[in-house]
Amino acid sequence: MLRKTGVNDANFLSELQNEIIVSITEQTGLDSESIAIMLGGSVKEISVSVSFPKDVKVDDTMIQQIVEDSIKKVSETENVTISEENITIKIEKY
Repeated sequence: MLRKTGVNDANFLSELQNEIIVSITEQTGLDSESIAIMLGGSVKEISVSVSFPKDVKVDDTMIQQIVEDSIKKVSETENVTISEENITIKIEKY
């Protein structure tokens, strides 16, 4: 795990949440109000839970890929490396 000095976990998680919401709305057409995202952990180990309405025709695999891409994008922007084994992604429908 490489960590840039001064990377703030709260800022990282906030940026990541924003990136995930923007990416999901752009790529799926879902309304940001219908997406619930919970993030936990830090730049070292992260868990992401994404929930959206069960009547929406969006593939869980697509949401998972969007989340993975968002983590990669924000990590690169912040010069942080997060090992895949330290990332937990949960997709739920409500």
